[in-house]
Amino acid sequence: MHLENCRMNMACIGDVDPFTAAIPATKVELSVCCRNLLDRDTFSKSDPSKFLSPHTCKKLNTHPHFGRTEVIDNTLNPDFVRKFILDYFFEERQNLLGSLGSRLEKPLIGIPGRKCGTIIVRAEELSNCRESVMLQFCGNKLDKKDFFGKSDPFLVFYRSNEDGSYTICHKTEVVKNTLDPVWQAFKIPVRALCNGDYDRSIKVEVYDWDRDGGHDFIGEFSTSYREMSRSQSQFHIYEVISFTHTRAHTHTHTQTFIFLLFLGPTSLHYMSPYQLNDYAMALRAVGEIIQDYDSDKMFPALGFGAKLPPDGRVSHEFALNGNPQNPYCNGIEGVLEAYYQSLKSVRLYGPTHFSPVINHVARYASAVTDGSQYFILLIISDGVITDMAQTKESIVNAASLPMSIIIVGVGPAEFDEMIELDGDEERISSQGRYAERDIVQFVPFRDYIDRRGNHILSMARLAKEVLAEIPDQFLSYMRTRGIKPGPLPPPYTPCPPPHLNTTATAIIH
Repeated sequence: MHLENCRMNMACIGDVDPFTAAIPATKVELSVCCRNLLDRDTFSKSDPSKFLSPHTCKKLNTHPHFGRTEVIDNTLNPDFVRKFILDYFFEERQNLLGSLGSRLEKPLIGIPGRKCGTIIVRAEELSNCRESVMLQFCGNKLDKKDFFGKSDPFLVFYRSNEDGSYTICHKTEVVKNTLDPVWQAFKIPVRALCNGDYDRSIKVEVYDWDRDGGHDFIGEFSTSYREMSRSQSQFHIYEVISFTHTRAHTHTHTQTFIFLLFLGPTSLHYMSPYQLNDYAMALRAVGEIIQDYDSDKMFPALGFGAKLPPDGRVSHEFALNGNPQNPYCNGIEGVLEAYYQSLKSVRLYGPTHFSPVINHVARYASAVTDGSQYFILLIISDGVITDMAQTKESIVNAASLPMSIIIVGVGPAEFDEMIELDGDEERISSQGRYAERDIVQFVPFRDYIDRRGNHILSMARLAKEVLAEIPDQFLSYMRTRGIKPGPLPPPYTPCPPPHLNTTATAIIH
């Protein structure tokens, strides 16, 4: 396919980096679709794909490819998701699109005397937006389209154009034989969804997949990037609208469609491809030190403040790895992996309750009071504590057990309640009872972040501060119980340190 005799006037030059680019350029995205293609298959429809080559190479009689689209099975009207990204240099003559709406429609030429179909190419100058977002959707009681089974639904996402048309930007996988699908979370550039315009309309269509390519339309709904970004603390429910036409009437049907997950750059849980988020940095900074004192390095990892699939039940004490019977993770890397996977399956939800996880660890600690094990609970949270009275009571009860609590506050919130729990200035109390000893250490992560962006140094500073009180807390428990170190080992035999059973709790809230 060649783009000929067209011209596009660029609205801006683009950013110039004197260290990486000698010539100012901007990026242009080309989207391709076809209509009424000539069917070249005998027993099914064609499986089309397209490639792009520059018109400037015609005089060389060569056709180097800029790229190739995906292959779409069994269709004569393909909308290709894969785009072509070109550099546009403002001071050079380049043949691009300059027609109304930056849209070019031309007949395909291939077989003499036969209509081969039409190709449509749309060009849009890309913004400088470099953000990505993680999204996840599920459906509930979708329309049944298959005669012998349920439906095989999938989603198609479109971004709107200035002329009111839409350009396809993403397709999900097909979930087979269900009316209540849960699609996998997917990461997509914000530029692909809305080209950096947060209020631009995004249309989502729902289809029932058919092997012959004649996918049945189930329904559609519209949203925007800004609307989705407001849903970080709760489920967002859309109504999928579909239409049934009869001779006399057009019937409208609505179905429930639930938006599960939004993780954007403004979220503290946002997973950047370039660096760890604050939760992950806190886990690694503290965990990589305390794991050396754990003999088996298997850590139960819990989360709270989330709605769990499939029914949206709110939980303040759930296994990050999804296995409540065995919440243990292999090392801190295993905890991080469980944390990342949980972000794809649960929906962050308030309020913030600390007492359930404190009581969870206290139950284990109460069973081992002979000094052979010592438990450390690491809590990472970004919010205000909403069960303060219950949390104080839990800490007072836990102060007589072989355990310590480390609380790391992430994000810009005020942490007055967490500072109160620290107990450095005044011993914590509940209903007239004072904690037997100080077992809580709280630090706000922001106070230890290196301003030059050195994350290794940030983690080292955090680890030093949060672990500073653990040795004294450990010794205070042993001394008040009269627990003394065991006999010296035989010569040249290493003596294992006391077992610190560490529960690394990633707070997903």
